Parts: sequence; structure tokens; C-alpha cells
Amino acid sequence: MSEPLPAPLRRERMLELIGRAGFARVAELSEAFQVSDVTVRSDLDALDAQQSIRRVHGGAVLRTGGVREASFEEALESSADEKRRIGETAAALVASGSSVLLDVGTTTAAIARALADRDDLEDVTVITNGLTIALELERAIPRFQVVVTGGTLRPLQHSLVEPLAAVLLERMHADLAFIGCTGVHPTGGITNVNLPEADLKRVMVGSATRAIVVADGSKLGRTHLGRIAAVDEVAGLITGDSATPDALAGIRDTGLPVTVA
Repeated sequence: MSEPLPAPLRRERMLELIGRAGFARVAELSEAFQVSDVTVRSDLDALDAQQSIRRVHGGAVLRTGGVREASFEEALESSADEKRRIGETAAALVASGSSVLLDVGTTTAAIARALADRDDLEDVTVITNGLTIALELERAIPRFQVVVTGGTLRPLQHSLVEPLAAVLLERMHADLAFIGCTGVHPTGGITNVNLPEADLKRVMVGSATRAIVVADGSKLGRTHLGRIAAVDEVAGLITGDSATPDALAGIRDTGLPVTVA
């Protein structure tokens, strides 16, 4: 029998398995991970506590009920000052002559606004799948080159997704990517409530030298259905002062650099 996985990694893999199937039995998980039923129940209790799954008789189901994706306009009103500070902190990392991937979202829109405000920047290329972000950057042309991915329009977020969106991203390599999300968790990783956007975010992470997650404090400690990356697959997190000390400590314990704007 092979050596059991460390608990955090095992729980992460369990969450992936439950996410694919929607349901998993204790006995199935016990066999898959070569651990006792008692250990599986303990792992499921931990995942239930972080609201990733819901325990049911004999196993667990993915906790998706009641999660509704907010529109861009609704999200824009939430934590506006905090997102502005995150945007300014992120924009300060960009240098003239660099290339940047800007994911869709209200926090990344704040980054776009802060970048356009920096009149010291020249020869910056920004690639985005967000129509709102492209419009924010329009005033910075010709100092900036703005590239829009193309793809199918999602009206809720004014974002472009598959088909076609990943084709451009897979042919490019950016110096820096700023990735938005709806969940950041030490074991659950970086996740998003919307699956088509999560798929594209995952491509962005792989298309950049460094990927920085940007998320206001309300996103920390949460896990959603669409997996973007594990915590160790990104270079850092920029969050805001609404993040609780416990949530910050949990993320920092993974070794991920965290900046509170």
C-alpha cells in the first residue's frame, strides 16, 4: 500500500473528485485514497466546515445551492474603496515595456483604471477578455496597446469566453497576469463560481511568467466549483483590509506571499 497523502493535499484531491461527480461515498473515497473511513469522515467534516461540500448520509455532495453569480454592476458596488486600493497596489507592479494579462472582474477593472492613471507608463501591452476593462484602458492608447481576446460574450460580466478566447491566450506569453476569483482557500485553492470563466483564468495562469491573484477580503476562506489553480501555482495574493486575521494567517501558512492593500 502506498503512503497516504498529506491531509491538505488529500482534501484538495477529494474536493476535485466530488466536484467532478457532484457526489462521493465515504467507502469510495476510502478506497481511492487508501485511508480509513474515519479519516475520510474527518476530511469531509473539514471540507464541510470551509463550506466547500455538504455532508450527507454516507458521503458528501458539492455545496452549490444558493451560490449566485453577481453581475458586474452589482459587484462594482461591493467593497469599492477596497478594490480601488487593491487596483492601485497591483498597478504599481507594472513597468514600462511589459505585457500584462488582465482577467475580467471588478477588481481587475480597478487595476485597469489605476494603470491608465499612471502617465509614467509607456509601451505596455494589456491582453484582456473583459470588454469593460478594454474600455477603461482606451484612454491610455497609444501609450498602451490593448488586445481583446475575442470569444463568446457573457452579458452578466461583459466577458469573452470559449470558443476562441483561449486560442489567442495560448499563442501569447505575458510578463504578469492579474487573476480575479470568488474564492481563495489554503487547500481549496483559487476558485471561481462560474465554470467558463474559471477555464479561461486557468489558461491565463499558464500563459504568464507570474500570476498574481487579486481578491477583496470577502473572498478569502471560500471555495467554489470552478478550479483555477492551487495556491502554489500562483506568485502572490493582493487583498484588502476587510480580510480577517485568521483567513490571512491560513493563506500565509501555505507560503504564498500576501499583500494587504
